[in-house]
Amino acid sequence: MNLREITAQATASPRVFGEPYETVDGTTIITVAKVRSETAVRAVGVFVVRDGAVTWEPAVDVTRISILGVTVGLASAVIATLTMLRRPPWPDLSVRGLEALKHREH
Repeated sequence: MNLREITAQATASPRVFGEPYETVDGTTIITVAKVRSETAVRAVGVFVVRDGAVTWEPAVDVTRISILGVTVGLASAVIATLTMLRRPPWPDLSVRGLEALKHREH
């Protein structure tokens, strides 16, 4: 599949292709963005044309991934804290410990 076939398939969706940019080593880069509305455009990735072969490099939003990780960590900390406040484990641990000591003495 060559670049023309790939771009012909992709034009059916609301995507915007940037101007081709050629690097020093002869690689051509074409940016691709997705149009959400008239004012909102999101980067999707780039087509890289090197030595006649076309590859796709998706754009990854690292900020969104890190915010998701922080949110999951915060939620787990809140749930653990609420669990400890509702019924702390130390009364059960101390009673079990005393009973075990009594059984060892006898």
